[in-house]
Amino acid sequence: MRRPIDSLFGRLALLVVAVLLISHFAWFVLIRVERSQSQARYAVEEAAFLIDAVRQHVARTPSVPLPSRVRLVDPASPEVPPADQPLPEPIQRFVEQLRDRLPPGSLVRIGTPGRPPILWVHEAADHDWIVVPMLSLHPPRPRDQMLAWLGIIFTVAVMCALFVAWRLQQPIRALAQAVTRFGRGHPVPPLAERGPRELRALTHGFNQMVREVSRTEQDRAVMLAGVAHDLKTPLARLRLRAEMMDEPKMRDGVVRDVDSLTHIVDQFLVFAHDGTDRSEPVEVDAQCERIARTYRAVAPGNPTVKTELAAGMGFRLPTATLERILSNLLDNAHAYGAPPIVIATARTHTGWELSVCDHGHGISQQDLANASRPFVRLDPARGGNGHSGLGLAIVERLVRRLGGACEIGNAQGRGLCVTMTFPFTAASRATPQSESAW
Repeated sequence: MRRPIDSLFGRLALLVVAVLLISHFAWFVLIRVERSQSQARYAVEEAAFLIDAVRQHVARTPSVPLPSRVRLVDPASPEVPPADQPLPEPIQRFVEQLRDRLPPGSLVRIGTPGRPPILWVHEAADHDWIVVPMLSLHPPRPRDQMLAWLGIIFTVAVMCALFVAWRLQQPIRALAQAVTRFGRGHPVPPLAERGPRELRALTHGFNQMVREVSRTEQDRAVMLAGVAHDLKTPLARLRLRAEMMDEPKMRDGVVRDVDSLTHIVDQFLVFAHDGTDRSEPVEVDAQCERIARTYRAVAPGNPTVKTELAAGMGFRLPTATLERILSNLLDNAHAYGAPPIVIATARTHTGWELSVCDHGHGISQQDLANASRPFVRLDPARGGNGHSGLGLAIVERLVRRLGGACEIGNAQGRGLCVTMTFPFTAASRATPQSESAW
């Protein structure tokens, strides 16, 4: 199951959202703390201003009465709050800040708890205590607009950042898709070199590698095709001369050798061919059954080929490709394995499955990695006349060209088993890409 977080875009999106969320939360906390401190400083300045205004009023216009909530109290009055009265921490900080703001020696106290806060101030030059109402440190607000604005800014920032991340990962995604196609043997057009400098350099190197590998593949294919084609004519003449020989034993031996050489030449041509299968798709189960009947007709008394077909009618592959795959695998199983040979198909949750297994001795574990390499014979006993070591290599190339995967191993209780898995769109992948045909 593909998880979005495994992709580059998913991780960039998670990183962007996390960074923006942390930064916005930090800014929100910082602004709230700064605003609380600003409110406290404002309350201290307003209290100091109010006290100084009362003092100036008493000194200049003593005959004019003070406002109703402002009064002067004699120091000997029992109403004066005690000096050791416990106060909440915010009010205690406010008292200390106001004491620092007033002249040295000033006394600052708070009225009786449980009532509206009243500020009591007495400086060294004052005769009475000045009692004034205290400004609330946290005045009620109808609604904190900061959260709404931070939410809007956060949403816009996330959308912009995700768009930039998406644009950044597009060239990487295109490069990953091109690498996948190139690894499966499909033609890869040159990629546009865009994005950051390092990504442009990587794309340029990939394009150059694809050109060099394609050029090498073309040279190798031309060489193999040329050699194989040039050998067909002398082999045909050699077979004709062999059939005209008088001694039957010698004639049959030479004809068998010529047939083996012809088969090797045909394998060279198939391996060198890099065209696209343009044949019509066919039902795999029905075609496997027809091919199995053809092989059974060779030895009617011994059912050398069995079928276990369970894929259903939806499994379709190009006719020529399917016949080439089965013929190579069945010939390989007849040459090196032991009957019965089992052709099986199945439908899995990821795609289609086609397997060909024999009941021989299989392949040793150290030779499995080289089983599909071209021109590799695992041992002399498995490389008799007419075999060039290209059968499994051809099968793997054909399977990869359809977007599938090929796995070679030893089946439990059987011999060698070649299991091929194809995507559900395997038949549609065989689109014409060149004018070459099989």
